[in-house]
Amino acid sequence: MAVSQVYSEYSRARIGWFPFGLTGWQATVLAVCALPVLWALSRQAWASAAVLLLIAGAVAVVTVVPVRGRSALDWLLASTAFAVGGLAGWTRFRSQASRGQADDLGGVDLPGSLTGIEIHEGPPVGLNAARVALIQNHVARTWAATAAIVHPGIGMRGVDDRARMAKGLTDLIDQAGRTELIDEVVLLVRTVPEDSAERDEWIRRHRRPDGPAQVRAINDDLQRVLTQASVRTEAFVTIVVPETRIGKAAREAGRGVEGRAQVMYGLMAEVEAQLKGGLGAVAVTWLTSPELAVACRTGFAPGDRAGIVDALLAAGNGEDITADVPWAMAGPSGADVVARHYSHDAWNSISATIKLPVKGAVLGALAPVLTPTEPGERRSFLVAFPILSQAKAARQTASREWAADMGQGLRERARMRSTTKVRDAAAQVRALEAKQARGSAVTRPCAVCTVTVPKTVRVAEYGRRLDAAIRRAGFAPLRLDVSHDVAFAASVVPLGVSLTRTGDA
Repeated sequence: MAVSQVYSEYSRARIGWFPFGLTGWQATVLAVCALPVLWALSRQAWASAAVLLLIAGAVAVVTVVPVRGRSALDWLLASTAFAVGGLAGWTRFRSQASRGQADDLGGVDLPGSLTGIEIHEGPPVGLNAARVALIQNHVARTWAATAAIVHPGIGMRGVDDRARMAKGLTDLIDQAGRTELIDEVVLLVRTVPEDSAERDEWIRRHRRPDGPAQVRAINDDLQRVLTQASVRTEAFVTIVVPETRIGKAAREAGRGVEGRAQVMYGLMAEVEAQLKGGLGAVAVTWLTSPELAVACRTGFAPGDRAGIVDALLAAGNGEDITADVPWAMAGPSGADVVARHYSHDAWNSISATIKLPVKGAVLGALAPVLTPTEPGERRSFLVAFPILSQAKAARQTASREWAADMGQGLRERARMRSTTKVRDAAAQVRALEAKQARGSAVTRPCAVCTVTVPKTVRVAEYGRRLDAAIRRAGFAPLRLDVSHDVAFAASVVPLGVSLTRTGDA
């Protein structure tokens, strides 16, 4: 029997138990605004009642009506904070290396929400004695580790294989929840414009000087055409552990960075086994500090990859050359946050989040988002799975179920007809509570998609193409205006930053 690949068993983060799905604070604001109007009507002050009614209506619109995913009040607060940051110079970043002040090349110098990042090298592990990079975020108070994975993809897979991989992803989230340490699992995929650096090196080593000129011309033409039409896909998995959870376990393993490294290594082994097993990953490589610096630098500047690869190949051939990217230069030389996009070095980026459709999401539906429309365009997306603790998940699911029941009771008393949308939301809440009671992990997945193009082209046009690709995949795009810098850091740079923590945003 074929297994359905449509996932639709998700519910709203908050279920309003007041009429029309209002939350408690929204209903309170509306009630407070209505009291002066009723008082004026009781005194037969018709003019005052009309004026107060207009004021109450304006407040209700500002409080309740969403505009592009946010209320007008949220937009006002965000716009004010953005304007203040621009006037104070907080939205502009200039690296210490570009100003000639990079005294410590090993110090991390990154903009915006990545400011509090510090990279530690863990103890040697494995047959090659690799020292895995441990990412400490002082702002969010988390520890993370990133792995580069090689996966065959699901484009040519059958229904049974997709069902197995979907179950493998579910098992990965449940396993991470059972550790009671992992707070979030982050999947990041980005398509990098093909620069043919490896092929150029292969041709240099294998081409014969006395070869036929016609064959050489054919190979050069093929290389030029295929390079323009090809992209390279990079996939990363990051596990995030909060300091409040890892601190106690680290005291039993030796305290300090060494103790936390031992705890992280154990979690990495569990996650790697599940990635290679249920999810079918071909290879899982936990990144060292130099490898993570390269991934960070190519995230900010995709065009630098060819030079980095050339340096690595030259160092591998025995040439005396420094191939590593120092952390002081792993970020952009300059970055500016604009309301409608994010500017970094010679590139511009636009980010958008997606709204889950009512009819459900198909496994692999985000594939069209990764397809570039022009040479030199880079697409990437992040899918984050924040995992709630069992105690917190039980409280939230019980609260949502109570709110759904209370809302249904109030509507029945008011003899209001429940819409299909309201009934479906209540049914999904009850189904979620039943699954959580049986031991399944509760997560609130979020996704962010980003397009990056050179500054020589109009980024607004590529932003519209990104929105079209998201709609073509079956989702609704939502531009992350005035916060494109945070969205870029989350969806392009594999350092464990996401939009699910207040400290990151």
